[in-house]
Amino acid sequence: MVVIANPYSGIDKLSKDEVINLYMGRTRKFANGLSALPIDLKNAEHEKVQFYAMLVGKEVAEINSYWARLRFSGQGSPPLQAESMDEVLRIVAENKAAIGYVDKKKLDKRVRLIYVFE
Repeated sequence: MVVIANPYSGIDKLSKDEVINLYMGRTRKFANGLSALPIDLKNAEHEKVQFYAMLVGKEVAEINSYWARLRFSGQGSPPLQAESMDEVLRIVAENKAAIGYVDKKKLDKRVRLIYVFE
């Protein structure tokens, strides 16, 4: 699993903490000041389960509960959800502010690799 960005975003790499902060709504901008648009997969996707387990050690139900609390209190909105990894790739390729996660095998020249889970 890898995190990707638009090649024209000015983002060369992110730390794990930066990825956590963007996907958990703690920050809404990249270090360069560009607004960030994190792209998530729908709940049923195995890759989403894997991503959040590796990122924050939590299950998707816990992530959904976290976002429900933030939404209810007016403190944030969850990442935009895509139907598939192909849609994540398309959105990231078309939007300078977007980041997403995909299987490393899905990488192509339309996007830039910015974080690899170890």
